[in-house]
Amino acid sequence: IATAVDVPLRNTNVVGGPSGGNSSSTSGSVHREQLKVDGVDWSNVLNYLLDVHLAIASNDLASTYEAQSSLHSALNHNLSSTKGNWLIPGIHTVCRNTHRTAALADEYVNRNAGTRNDHKRLQSAVTLLQASYSKTLNDRVELRPNEPLSEEGSKKVGVLYIVNQLFSMYFQLNTLRLCKNLLKPVESRSIHESGTMGEMVTYRYYVGRLNMFEDQYELAEQNFDYALKHCHKSSVANKKRILNYLIPVKLLRGRLPTNKLLEKYSLYEFVPLLNGMRTG
Repeated sequence: IATAVDVPLRNTNVVGGPSGGNSSSTSGSVHREQLKVDGVDWSNVLNYLLDVHLAIASNDLASTYEAQSSLHSALNHNLSSTKGNWLIPGIHTVCRNTHRTAALADEYVNRNAGTRNDHKRLQSAVTLLQASYSKTLNDRVELRPNEPLSEEGSKKVGVLYIVNQLFSMYFQLNTLRLCKNLLKPVESRSIHESGTMGEMVTYRYYVGRLNMFEDQYELAEQNFDYALKHCHKSSVANKKRILNYLIPVKLLRGRLPTNKLLEKYSLYEFVPLLNGMRTG
């Protein structure tokens, strides 16, 4: 399912619009396929997925997002209709692509209009991911960490990935107050401690950034330290992203990084400041 609902967004031309012909929304396209499996109707999922591919082929970002949002809504509906958590990888893929298509479409609209603050599609995408979050969080089946996906497993296994996507979107929209709505439900159930290592690292990175905005520098340092320590050794770009926040927090708390660390991650922008602090 995850492979099937993925779409080749890397081939979408960000600066392009409809490439000629009929530029009407793909939601009214003529193909309407029927697909039902084990009593669950997958027709809408299939047809909206075809709409997404047609919109990408037409190089139409606005229609791509509209079709992707319809696909996401249809898969959210089917998530409620299926037992177990085997559909979670597909939900994760759709959440990621809804986020990406919304951001690309808004970027295109803003570039053409000469504006910077039109985030209508990203705001709409937030609603879809919030629905995915609610459906996974409120699953009645108890979460058992490291349990394989199955028709008996808990949908809660999908929560942390979706939370991280929402964190990213809230930071993009500068609606950080909404991040607080995610923290208590996740941490009260210890979901932030039962995801994949990548999910847990990303979660601690965003919580650390929230701590910074709330002047909770000790907590921010703890979260960034965890993220840096557990970030995969080959993820140099992610480690650099973490250090861009961790170093200022440590400086505020009187801890100076070594020159070796700065050189390793090409963080030369901190060198003049550190030289000044060391020499007075």
